[in-house]
Amino acid sequence: MKTIHNGNDVQKSVGIWIRVSTEDQAKGESPEHHGQRAKYYAQAKGWDVREVYHLEAVSGKSVLQHPETQRMLADIRRGHISAIIFSKLARLARNTRELLDFADIFRSCDADLVSLQESIDTSTPAGRLFYTMIAAMAQWEREEIAERVAASVPIRAKLGKSLGGAAPFGYQWVDKKLLPDPEEAPVRRRIYELFADHRRRRTVARILNDAGHRTRNGSKFSDTTITRLLEDPTAKGLRRANYTQSLGQKKHWKMKPTSDWVFQEVEAIVPEELWEACNGILTGQRGASKRTTKHAVQLFAGVAYCACGHKMYVPTNTAKYTCLSCRNKVPTDDLEAVFFEQLRDFLLSPEDITAHLKQVDETIGQKEEIVSGLRRELEKVNTEMDVVYRLYVEKQISSEGFGKRNRPLEERAKQIEDEIPCLQAEVDVLKISLLSSDENLNAARNLYGQWPKLSFEDKRKIVENIVERITVGDGEISIELYYLPSVKDVTKEQHNVMGSLRSRA
Repeated sequence: MKTIHNGNDVQKSVGIWIRVSTEDQAKGESPEHHGQRAKYYAQAKGWDVREVYHLEAVSGKSVLQHPETQRMLADIRRGHISAIIFSKLARLARNTRELLDFADIFRSCDADLVSLQESIDTSTPAGRLFYTMIAAMAQWEREEIAERVAASVPIRAKLGKSLGGAAPFGYQWVDKKLLPDPEEAPVRRRIYELFADHRRRRTVARILNDAGHRTRNGSKFSDTTITRLLEDPTAKGLRRANYTQSLGQKKHWKMKPTSDWVFQEVEAIVPEELWEACNGILTGQRGASKRTTKHAVQLFAGVAYCACGHKMYVPTNTAKYTCLSCRNKVPTDDLEAVFFEQLRDFLLSPEDITAHLKQVDETIGQKEEIVSGLRRELEKVNTEMDVVYRLYVEKQISSEGFGKRNRPLEERAKQIEDEIPCLQAEVDVLKISLLSSDENLNAARNLYGQWPKLSFEDKRKIVENIVERITVGDGEISIELYYLPSVKDVTKEQHNVMGSLRSRA
Protein backbone atom coordinates (compact mmCIF):
# COMPACT_ATOMS: atom_id res chain seq x y z
CA MET A 1 0.00 0.00 0.00
CA LYS A 2 0.97 3.65 -0.51
CA THR A 3 1.84 5.94 2.40
CA ILE A 4 0.11 9.29 2.28
CA HIS A 5 2.49 11.92 3.63
CA ASN A 6 1.60 15.24 5.21
CA GLY A 7 2.44 17.17 2.05
CA ASN A 8 6.03 17.97 3.12
CA ASP A 9 7.35 16.33 -0.07
CA VAL A 10 5.75 18.97 -2.30
CA GLN A 11 6.44 22.69 -2.13
CA LYS A 12 3.04 24.36 -2.19
CA SER A 13 2.35 28.08 -2.58
CA VAL A 14 -0.45 29.14 -0.24
CA GLY A 15 -2.25 32.18 1.11
CA ILE A 16 -3.50 32.98 4.60
CA TRP A 17 -7.05 34.30 5.02
CA ILE A 18 -7.66 36.53 8.06
CA ARG A 19 -11.17 37.78 8.74
CA VAL A 20 -11.87 38.85 12.32
CA SER A 21 -15.01 40.92 12.75
CA THR A 22 -15.33 43.83 15.18
CA GLU A 23 -17.40 41.57 17.46
CA ASP A 24 -14.67 38.92 17.43
CA GLN A 25 -12.00 41.50 18.22
CA ALA A 26 -14.08 42.66 21.18
CA LYS A 27 -13.96 39.06 22.44
CA GLY A 28 -10.16 39.12 22.34
CA GLU A 29 -9.57 37.35 19.02
CA SER A 30 -6.70 39.25 17.41
CA PRO A 31 -5.86 39.06 13.67
CA GLU A 32 -2.21 38.53 14.62
CA HIS A 33 -3.04 35.33 16.53
CA HIS A 34 -5.03 33.90 13.61
CA GLY A 35 -2.20 34.81 11.23
CA GLN A 36 0.51 33.23 13.37
CA ARG A 37 -1.49 30.04 13.83
CA ALA A 38 -1.93 29.67 10.06
CA LYS A 39 1.73 30.57 9.44
CA TYR A 40 2.99 27.87 11.79
CA TYR A 41 0.69 25.31 10.17
CA ALA A 42 2.08 26.18 6.73
CA GLN A 43 5.65 25.89 8.01
CA ALA A 44 4.89 22.51 9.55
CA LYS A 45 3.61 21.30 6.17
CA GLY A 46 6.58 22.74 4.31
CA TRP A 47 4.41 25.19 2.35
CA ASP A 48 5.44 28.61 1.05
CA VAL A 49 3.19 31.47 2.23
CA ARG A 50 2.89 33.83 -0.75
CA GLU A 51 0.01 36.10 0.29
CA VAL A 52 -1.97 37.21 3.34
CA TYR A 53 -5.50 38.45 2.77
CA HIS A 54 -6.79 40.83 5.46
CA LEU A 55 -10.50 41.38 6.09
CA GLU A 56 -10.34 42.70 9.65
CA ALA A 57 -13.58 44.18 11.03
CA VAL A 58 -15.57 42.81 8.04
CA SER A 59 -18.86 41.00 8.61
CA GLY A 60 -19.08 37.43 7.32
CA LYS A 61 -22.62 37.82 5.99
CA SER A 62 -21.29 38.59 2.50
CA VAL A 63 -17.61 38.68 1.59
CA LEU A 64 -17.55 37.39 -2.00
CA GLN A 65 -17.49 40.87 -3.55
CA HIS A 66 -14.95 42.33 -1.10
CA PRO A 67 -11.77 43.61 -2.87
CA GLU A 68 -9.54 41.29 -0.83
CA THR A 69 -11.76 38.32 -1.72
CA GLN A 70 -11.57 39.20 -5.40
CA ARG A 71 -7.78 39.54 -5.12
CA MET A 72 -7.58 36.11 -3.50
CA LEU A 73 -9.79 34.48 -6.16
CA ALA A 74 -7.74 36.10 -8.92
CA ASP A 75 -4.57 34.64 -7.36
CA ILE A 76 -6.22 31.21 -7.21
CA ARG A 77 -7.37 31.34 -10.84
CA ARG A 78 -3.96 32.41 -12.18
CA GLY A 79 -2.13 29.78 -10.15
CA HIS A 80 -0.24 32.24 -7.95
CA ILE A 81 -1.40 30.24 -4.91
CA SER A 82 -2.98 26.79 -4.74
CA ALA A 83 -4.49 26.81 -1.24
CA ILE A 84 -5.97 29.08 1.42
CA ILE A 85 -5.47 28.53 5.17
CA PHE A 86 -7.98 30.00 7.62
CA SER A 87 -8.80 29.45 11.28
CA LYS A 88 -12.34 28.07 10.77
CA LEU A 89 -15.12 27.96 8.18
CA ALA A 90 -17.00 30.82 9.85
CA ARG A 91 -13.93 33.00 9.27
CA LEU A 92 -14.08 32.31 5.53
CA ALA A 93 -17.79 33.23 5.31
CA ARG A 94 -20.91 32.86 7.42
CA ASN A 95 -23.21 32.80 4.40
CA THR A 96 -23.86 29.15 3.44
CA ARG A 97 -24.41 30.05 -0.20
CA GLU A 98 -21.04 31.82 -0.36
CA LEU A 99 -19.29 28.90 1.34
CA LEU A 100 -20.64 26.60 -1.37
CA ASP A 101 -19.58 29.12 -4.03
CA PHE A 102 -16.06 29.14 -2.59
CA ALA A 103 -16.02 25.32 -2.68
CA ASP A 104 -17.08 25.36 -6.34
CA ILE A 105 -14.46 27.93 -7.36
CA PHE A 106 -11.60 26.21 -5.51
CA ARG A 107 -12.59 22.82 -6.85
CA SER A 108 -12.71 24.09 -10.46
CA CYS A 109 -9.22 25.59 -10.02
CA ASP A 110 -7.85 22.40 -8.37
CA ALA A 111 -7.06 24.43 -5.26
CA ASP A 112 -7.26 23.42 -1.59
CA LEU A 113 -9.12 24.80 1.42
CA VAL A 114 -7.55 24.33 4.87
CA SER A 115 -9.74 25.01 7.91
CA LEU A 116 -7.79 24.59 11.14
CA GLN A 117 -10.73 24.56 13.57
CA GLU A 118 -12.74 21.93 11.65
CA SER A 119 -9.55 20.00 10.75
CA ILE A 120 -10.25 20.10 7.03
CA ASP A 121 -7.32 19.97 4.62
CA THR A 122 -8.34 19.14 1.06
CA SER A 123 -4.73 18.30 0.17
CA THR A 124 -5.31 15.04 2.13
CA PRO A 125 -7.52 12.09 1.04
CA ALA A 126 -9.98 12.68 3.90
CA GLY A 127 -10.09 16.40 3.13
CA ARG A 128 -10.82 15.69 -0.53
CA LEU A 129 -13.61 13.37 0.58
CA PHE A 130 -15.10 16.19 2.65
CA TYR A 131 -14.68 18.50 -0.34
CA THR A 132 -16.56 16.04 -2.56
CA MET A 133 -19.42 15.89 -0.06
CA ILE A 134 -19.55 19.72 0.06
CA ALA A 135 -19.69 19.84 -3.74
CA ALA A 136 -22.47 17.25 -3.73
CA MET A 137 -24.44 19.44 -1.31
CA ALA A 138 -23.95 22.42 -3.61
CA GLN A 139 -25.11 20.39 -6.60
CA TRP A 140 -28.17 19.24 -4.68
CA GLU A 141 -29.04 22.84 -3.77
CA ARG A 142 -28.63 23.95 -7.40
CA GLU A 143 -30.89 21.11 -8.57
CA GLU A 144 -33.52 22.03 -6.01
CA ILE A 145 -33.55 25.63 -7.26
CA ALA A 146 -33.53 24.45 -10.88
CA GLU A 147 -36.54 22.20 -10.24
CA ARG A 148 -38.52 25.07 -8.75
CA VAL A 149 -37.65 27.32 -11.67
CA ALA A 150 -38.38 24.57 -14.19
CA ALA A 151 -41.82 24.03 -12.69
CA SER A 152 -42.76 27.63 -13.49
CA VAL A 153 -41.42 27.59 -17.08
CA PRO A 154 -44.30 25.68 -18.76
CA ILE A 155 -46.86 27.91 -17.05
CA ARG A 156 -45.11 31.09 -18.21
CA ALA A 157 -44.72 29.65 -21.71
CA LYS A 158 -48.43 28.82 -22.02
CA LEU A 159 -49.29 32.33 -20.88
CA GLY A 160 -47.06 33.72 -23.62
CA LYS A 161 -44.67 35.39 -21.21
CA SER A 162 -40.97 35.78 -21.95
CA LEU A 163 -38.76 33.02 -20.56
CA GLY A 164 -35.69 35.21 -20.72
CA GLY A 165 -33.01 35.43 -23.35
CA ALA A 166 -32.87 37.27 -26.65
CA ALA A 167 -35.50 37.07 -29.37
CA PRO A 168 -34.73 34.73 -32.32
CA PHE A 169 -32.85 36.28 -35.23
CA GLY A 170 -35.37 38.17 -37.33
CA TYR A 171 -37.57 39.08 -34.34
CA GLN A 172 -37.59 41.55 -31.46
CA TRP A 173 -39.46 41.96 -28.19
CA VAL A 174 -41.84 44.94 -28.25
CA ASP A 175 -44.07 45.50 -25.19
CA LYS A 176 -43.49 41.84 -24.22
CA LYS A 177 -44.66 40.67 -27.67
CA LEU A 178 -42.51 38.90 -30.26
CA LEU A 179 -42.65 40.86 -33.53
CA PRO A 180 -40.56 40.79 -36.77
CA ASP A 181 -37.49 43.01 -36.66
CA PRO A 182 -37.54 45.39 -39.67
CA GLU A 183 -33.79 44.99 -40.27
CA GLU A 184 -33.28 41.28 -39.51
CA ALA A 185 -36.54 39.82 -40.88
CA PRO A 186 -35.59 40.33 -44.58
CA VAL A 187 -32.26 38.54 -43.98
CA ARG A 188 -34.04 35.67 -42.22
CA ARG A 189 -36.45 35.37 -45.17
CA ARG A 190 -33.52 35.42 -47.62
CA ILE A 191 -31.97 32.41 -45.83
CA TYR A 192 -34.97 30.22 -46.70
CA GLU A 193 -35.11 31.45 -50.30
CA LEU A 194 -31.40 30.81 -50.90
CA PHE A 195 -31.49 27.36 -49.29
CA ALA A 196 -34.50 26.34 -51.38
CA ASP A 197 -32.52 27.31 -54.51
CA HIS A 198 -29.02 26.03 -53.64
CA ARG A 199 -29.76 23.27 -51.07
CA ARG A 200 -26.36 23.87 -49.43
CA ARG A 201 -26.05 25.53 -46.03
CA ARG A 202 -22.44 26.53 -46.57
CA THR A 203 -23.35 28.14 -49.89
CA VAL A 204 -26.12 30.12 -48.19
CA ALA A 205 -23.70 31.32 -45.51
CA ARG A 206 -21.13 32.39 -48.12
CA ILE A 207 -23.68 34.36 -50.16
CA LEU A 208 -24.93 36.18 -47.06
CA ASN A 209 -21.41 36.98 -45.85
CA ASP A 210 -20.33 38.20 -49.30
CA ALA A 211 -23.36 40.50 -49.34
CA GLY A 212 -22.18 42.05 -46.06
CA HIS A 213 -24.80 40.47 -43.80
CA ARG A 214 -23.79 39.49 -40.27
CA THR A 215 -25.37 37.79 -37.27
CA ARG A 216 -26.70 39.86 -34.38
CA ASN A 217 -23.36 39.79 -32.56
CA GLY A 218 -21.46 40.87 -35.68
CA SER A 219 -20.07 37.46 -36.64
CA LYS A 220 -20.15 35.89 -40.07
CA PHE A 221 -22.85 33.32 -40.80
CA SER A 222 -21.77 29.68 -40.60
CA ASP A 223 -23.45 26.50 -41.83
CA THR A 224 -24.29 25.68 -38.18
CA THR A 225 -26.06 29.02 -37.75
CA ILE A 226 -27.94 28.52 -41.02
CA THR A 227 -29.12 25.07 -39.85
CA ARG A 228 -30.37 26.42 -36.54
CA LEU A 229 -32.29 29.26 -38.17
CA LEU A 230 -33.79 27.00 -40.85
CA GLU A 231 -35.08 24.55 -38.23
CA ASP A 232 -36.55 27.22 -35.93
CA PRO A 233 -40.37 27.17 -36.55
CA THR A 234 -40.74 30.76 -35.33
CA ALA A 235 -40.14 31.97 -38.90
CA LYS A 236 -43.33 30.23 -40.11
CA GLY A 237 -45.36 31.80 -37.29
CA LEU A 238 -45.08 29.14 -34.60
CA ARG A 239 -42.98 30.09 -31.61
CA ARG A 240 -41.55 27.11 -29.74
CA ALA A 241 -40.93 27.40 -25.97
CA ASN A 242 -39.97 25.10 -23.09
CA TYR A 243 -38.21 22.73 -25.47
CA THR A 244 -34.65 22.80 -24.10
CA GLN A 245 -33.08 22.28 -20.69
CA SER A 246 -29.72 23.54 -19.45
CA LEU A 247 -27.27 20.93 -18.20
CA GLY A 248 -25.64 23.60 -16.04
CA GLN A 249 -22.12 22.94 -17.35
CA LYS A 250 -20.53 25.38 -19.81
CA LYS A 251 -24.04 26.30 -21.00
CA HIS A 252 -24.69 22.96 -22.71
CA TRP A 253 -28.33 22.22 -23.48
CA LYS A 254 -30.45 19.19 -24.26
CA MET A 255 -33.85 18.81 -25.88
CA LYS A 256 -36.84 18.12 -23.65
CA PRO A 257 -39.48 15.50 -24.62
CA THR A 258 -41.82 16.84 -27.33
CA SER A 259 -44.72 16.42 -24.91
CA ASP A 260 -43.26 19.29 -22.83
CA TRP A 261 -43.00 21.71 -25.75
CA VAL A 262 -45.28 24.74 -25.85
CA PHE A 263 -46.22 26.49 -29.12
CA GLN A 264 -47.70 29.95 -29.69
CA GLU A 265 -48.71 31.73 -32.82
CA VAL A 266 -46.65 34.79 -33.83
CA GLU A 267 -46.39 36.85 -37.00
CA ALA A 268 -44.69 34.75 -39.72
CA ILE A 269 -41.67 35.85 -41.73
CA VAL A 270 -41.88 33.14 -44.43
CA PRO A 271 -44.80 31.09 -45.82
CA GLU A 272 -45.34 27.75 -44.11
CA GLU A 273 -44.88 25.95 -47.46
CA LEU A 274 -41.37 27.39 -47.88
CA TRP A 275 -40.41 26.49 -44.30
CA GLU A 276 -41.65 22.90 -44.76
CA ALA A 277 -39.82 22.56 -48.10
CA CYS A 278 -36.50 23.69 -46.60
CA ASN A 279 -36.79 21.39 -43.60
CA GLY A 280 -37.73 18.49 -45.88
CA ILE A 281 -34.45 19.05 -47.73
CA LEU A 282 -32.54 19.09 -44.41
CA THR A 283 -34.15 15.81 -43.31
CA GLY A 284 -33.23 14.14 -46.57
CA GLN A 285 -29.61 15.29 -46.33
CA ARG A 286 -29.05 13.81 -42.91
CA GLY A 287 -27.47 10.37 -42.94
CA ALA A 288 -29.02 7.52 -41.02
CA SER A 289 -25.81 6.74 -39.18
CA LYS A 290 -24.88 8.63 -36.05
CA ARG A 291 -21.52 9.43 -34.65
CA THR A 292 -20.16 6.87 -32.27
CA THR A 293 -20.23 8.34 -28.76
CA LYS A 294 -17.17 8.25 -26.56
CA HIS A 295 -17.15 5.31 -24.21
CA ALA A 296 -17.99 6.38 -20.67
CA VAL A 297 -15.34 6.15 -17.96
CA GLN A 298 -16.08 3.27 -15.62
CA LEU A 299 -16.29 3.77 -11.86
CA PHE A 300 -13.22 1.64 -11.05
CA ALA A 301 -11.22 2.33 -14.19
CA GLY A 302 -7.49 2.39 -13.43
CA VAL A 303 -7.76 0.67 -10.02
CA ALA A 304 -9.36 -2.67 -10.99
CA TYR A 305 -6.77 -5.43 -11.49
CA CYS A 306 -6.99 -9.14 -12.17
CA ALA A 307 -5.28 -11.53 -9.76
CA CYS A 308 -2.84 -12.32 -12.62
CA GLY A 309 -1.58 -8.70 -12.36
CA HIS A 310 -3.13 -7.17 -15.48
CA LYS A 311 -5.58 -4.27 -15.48
CA MET A 312 -9.23 -5.00 -16.12
CA TYR A 313 -11.36 -3.12 -18.65
CA VAL A 314 -15.04 -2.93 -19.59
CA PRO A 315 -15.50 -3.72 -23.31
CA THR A 316 -18.25 -1.79 -25.13
CA ASN A 317 -20.29 -4.92 -25.78
CA THR A 318 -20.47 -6.11 -22.17
CA ALA A 319 -21.11 -4.81 -18.67
CA LYS A 320 -18.23 -6.69 -17.06
CA TYR A 321 -14.71 -5.81 -15.99
CA THR A 322 -12.59 -8.16 -18.07
CA CYS A 323 -8.94 -9.20 -17.95
CA LEU A 324 -7.76 -9.28 -21.56
CA SER A 325 -4.99 -11.72 -20.58
CA CYS A 326 -6.74 -14.54 -18.73
CA ARG A 327 -10.37 -13.54 -19.50
CA ASN A 328 -11.27 -13.30 -15.81
CA LYS A 329 -14.52 -11.33 -15.49
CA VAL A 330 -16.72 -9.66 -12.89
CA PRO A 331 -20.00 -7.75 -13.54
CA THR A 332 -19.71 -3.97 -13.03
CA ASP A 333 -22.77 -3.98 -10.74
CA ASP A 334 -21.31 -6.77 -8.59
CA LEU A 335 -18.03 -4.93 -8.14
CA GLU A 336 -19.77 -1.73 -7.08
CA ALA A 337 -21.97 -3.74 -4.66
CA VAL A 338 -18.86 -5.23 -3.01
CA PHE A 339 -17.27 -1.77 -2.74
CA PHE A 340 -20.55 -0.36 -1.38
CA GLU A 341 -20.57 -2.91 1.44
CA GLN A 342 -16.93 -2.20 2.27
CA LEU A 343 -17.84 1.43 2.93
CA ARG A 344 -19.32 0.24 6.22
CA ASP A 345 -15.74 -0.02 7.46
CA PHE A 346 -14.33 2.94 5.54
CA LEU A 347 -10.88 3.94 6.86
CA LEU A 348 -11.29 2.05 10.15
CA SER A 349 -13.63 -0.43 11.76
CA PRO A 350 -15.91 0.89 14.56
CA GLU A 351 -13.59 -0.64 17.16
CA ASP A 352 -10.51 0.90 15.55
CA ILE A 353 -12.22 4.28 15.30
CA THR A 354 -12.99 4.23 19.04
CA ALA A 355 -9.43 3.32 19.97
CA HIS A 356 -8.00 5.74 17.44
CA LEU A 357 -10.11 8.64 18.67
CA LYS A 358 -9.31 7.90 22.30
CA GLN A 359 -5.55 7.93 21.74
CA VAL A 360 -5.65 10.99 19.51
CA ASP A 361 -7.90 12.93 21.87
CA GLU A 362 -5.56 12.17 24.75
CA THR A 363 -2.57 13.49 22.78
CA ILE A 364 -4.42 16.59 21.62
CA GLY A 365 -5.96 17.11 25.06
CA GLN A 366 -2.52 17.21 26.65
CA LYS A 367 -1.33 19.88 24.21
CA GLU A 368 -4.51 21.91 24.59
CA GLU A 369 -4.05 21.81 28.36
CA ILE A 370 -0.57 23.24 27.89
CA VAL A 371 -2.05 26.02 25.74
CA SER A 372 -4.67 26.73 28.42
CA GLY A 373 -1.96 26.81 31.06
CA LEU A 374 0.05 29.29 29.02
CA ARG A 375 -3.00 31.52 28.65
CA ARG A 376 -3.52 31.47 32.41
CA GLU A 377 0.14 32.26 32.88
CA LEU A 378 -0.16 35.17 30.46
CA GLU A 379 -3.10 36.58 32.42
CA LYS A 380 -1.05 36.28 35.62
CA VAL A 381 1.94 38.08 34.07
CA ASN A 382 -0.31 40.86 32.73
CA THR A 383 -1.81 41.29 36.19
CA GLU A 384 1.66 41.59 37.73
CA MET A 385 2.59 44.16 35.09
CA ASP A 386 -0.52 46.20 36.02
CA VAL A 387 0.49 46.10 39.71
CA VAL A 388 4.02 47.33 38.90
CA TYR A 389 2.61 50.09 36.71
CA ARG A 390 0.24 51.29 39.50
CA LEU A 391 3.15 51.38 41.95
CA TYR A 392 5.08 53.55 39.52
CA VAL A 393 2.10 55.91 38.92
CA GLU A 394 1.59 56.24 42.66
CA LYS A 395 5.32 57.05 42.98
CA GLN A 396 5.97 54.10 45.28
CA ILE A 397 8.84 52.95 43.04
CA SER A 398 11.29 54.94 40.90
CA SER A 399 11.67 54.84 37.10
CA GLU A 400 14.72 52.64 37.56
CA GLY A 401 12.79 50.31 39.86
CA PHE A 402 9.87 50.19 37.42
CA GLY A 403 12.15 49.19 34.55
CA LYS A 404 13.92 46.57 36.64
CA ARG A 405 10.63 44.94 37.70
CA ASN A 406 8.68 45.38 34.47
CA ARG A 407 11.26 44.32 31.87
CA PRO A 408 11.37 40.61 32.88
CA LEU A 409 7.57 40.53 32.92
CA GLU A 410 7.41 42.03 29.39
CA GLU A 411 9.92 39.45 28.13
CA ARG A 412 7.94 36.61 29.71
CA ALA A 413 4.66 37.89 28.22
CA LYS A 414 6.29 38.12 24.76
CA GLN A 415 7.60 34.55 25.06
CA ILE A 416 4.15 33.23 26.00
CA GLU A 417 2.42 35.17 23.20
CA ASP A 418 4.84 33.65 20.68
CA GLU A 419 4.55 30.13 22.10
CA ILE A 420 0.72 29.92 22.16
CA PRO A 421 0.15 30.03 18.36
CA CYS A 422 3.09 27.66 17.86
CA LEU A 423 1.55 25.05 20.18
CA GLN A 424 -1.87 25.68 18.67
CA ALA A 425 -0.38 24.92 15.24
CA GLU A 426 0.89 21.59 16.60
CA VAL A 427 -2.67 20.78 17.67
CA ASP A 428 -3.97 21.79 14.23
CA VAL A 429 -1.45 19.60 12.41
CA LEU A 430 -2.24 16.62 14.64
CA LYS A 431 -5.98 17.01 14.24
CA ILE A 432 -5.83 17.16 10.46
CA SER A 433 -3.08 14.59 9.88
CA LEU A 434 -4.67 12.03 12.20
CA LEU A 435 -8.22 12.55 10.88
CA SER A 436 -9.36 13.20 14.43
CA SER A 437 -12.09 15.73 13.70
CA ASP A 438 -15.62 14.51 14.23
CA GLU A 439 -16.69 16.12 10.96
CA ASN A 440 -14.44 13.97 8.76
CA LEU A 441 -15.02 10.76 10.69
CA ASN A 442 -18.78 11.31 10.62
CA ALA A 443 -18.55 11.90 6.87
CA ALA A 444 -16.65 8.62 6.55
CA ARG A 445 -19.23 6.75 8.65
CA ASN A 446 -22.14 8.31 6.76
CA LEU A 447 -20.66 7.68 3.34
CA TYR A 448 -22.30 4.25 3.26
CA GLY A 449 -25.74 5.83 3.58
CA GLN A 450 -25.01 8.69 1.15
CA TRP A 451 -23.43 6.55 -1.59
CA PRO A 452 -26.64 5.65 -3.52
CA LYS A 453 -27.60 9.35 -3.72
CA LEU A 454 -24.28 10.55 -5.17
CA SER A 455 -23.79 11.26 -8.87
CA PHE A 456 -21.41 9.12 -10.92
CA GLU A 457 -18.89 12.00 -11.00
CA ASP A 458 -18.87 12.29 -7.18
CA LYS A 459 -18.54 8.52 -6.77
CA ARG A 460 -15.65 8.49 -9.21
CA LYS A 461 -13.82 11.25 -7.30
CA ILE A 462 -14.24 9.36 -4.02
CA VAL A 463 -12.85 6.19 -5.61
CA GLU A 464 -9.86 8.12 -6.95
CA ASN A 465 -9.17 9.62 -3.51
CA ILE A 466 -9.43 6.57 -1.28
CA VAL A 467 -8.88 3.41 -3.38
CA GLU A 468 -5.36 2.14 -3.93
CA ARG A 469 -6.18 -1.10 -5.80
CA ILE A 470 -8.99 -3.58 -6.35
CA THR A 471 -7.88 -7.15 -7.08
CA VAL A 472 -10.37 -9.59 -8.62
CA GLY A 473 -9.51 -13.24 -8.12
CA ASP A 474 -11.40 -16.49 -8.54
CA GLY A 475 -14.53 -15.83 -6.47
CA GLU A 476 -12.70 -13.28 -4.30
CA ILE A 477 -12.40 -9.48 -4.46
CA SER A 478 -9.83 -7.57 -2.41
CA ILE A 479 -10.14 -3.80 -1.97
CA GLU A 480 -7.10 -1.92 -0.70
CA LEU A 481 -7.56 1.63 0.61
CA TYR A 482 -4.78 4.14 1.06
CA TYR A 483 -2.64 3.41 4.14
CA LEU A 484 -3.45 5.46 7.24
CA PRO A 485 -0.39 5.94 9.51
CA SER A 486 -0.67 4.89 13.12
CA VAL A 487 -1.26 7.48 15.82
CA LYS A 488 2.16 6.76 17.27
CA ASP A 489 3.97 7.21 13.92
CA VAL A 490 2.26 10.45 12.99
CA THR A 491 2.56 11.91 16.50
CA LYS A 492 6.29 11.20 16.44
CA GLU A 493 6.60 12.74 12.98
CA GLN A 494 4.73 15.89 14.01
CA HIS A 495 6.89 16.30 17.12
CA ASN A 496 9.97 16.14 14.89
CA VAL A 497 8.54 18.69 12.45
CA MET A 498 7.47 21.16 15.13
CA GLY A 499 10.74 20.69 17.02
CA SER A 500 12.73 21.65 13.95
CA LEU A 501 10.31 24.52 13.35
CA ARG A 502 10.95 25.98 16.80
CA SER A 503 14.69 25.55 16.41
CA ARG A 504 14.57 27.67 13.23
CA ALA A 505 12.40 30.38 14.79
